[in-house]
Amino acid sequence: MNIDSIKETENLGLMIGKLLKGGEVICMTGDLGAGKTTLTQSIAKGLDIEDYVTSPTFTIINEYKGRCDLYHFDVYRIGDIEEMYDLGYEEYFYSDGVAIIEWADIIEEILPDERLNITISKKDYMDSREITIEGKGDKYSNIIKELEELFEAIGKKGVERI
Repeated sequence: MNIDSIKETENLGLMIGKLLKGGEVICMTGDLGAGKTTLTQSIAKGLDIEDYVTSPTFTIINEYKGRCDLYHFDVYRIGDIEEMYDLGYEEYFYSDGVAIIEWADIIEEILPDERLNITISKKDYMDSREITIEGKGDKYSNIIKELEELFEAIGKKGVERI
């Protein structure tokens, strides 16, 4: 989908967050500055998280409490996959919370088979993005179906009003 503003990115994240029930893994990829953290912040709002969500660039993981716990990973700076084992990543990925992993392609070999993949690509002008969302597994395919139904119901212009 084409996103033309930060507000549309935020509203997409809010919609995704409202659809999550807990136990989901969301894998984000995209260029530096593409909007992964902005989208994560908006998903957090949809999970009723009131804390300010920041990128855990140097800590690798930040935890937040809301309707569902949010485990926000930024694996851009990990040296090797062993660091993920040291963190006990499985406790987060296979929990009742929501795990969001920025730069997920770096740890592809340990990601769950079933997950939501979100790729964000910068386009020609400042806040324009191409966002691709792919669900692997029934749970995630259903989230995409619900998201598509929301978009159909409100139309793209409605994304600005959420």
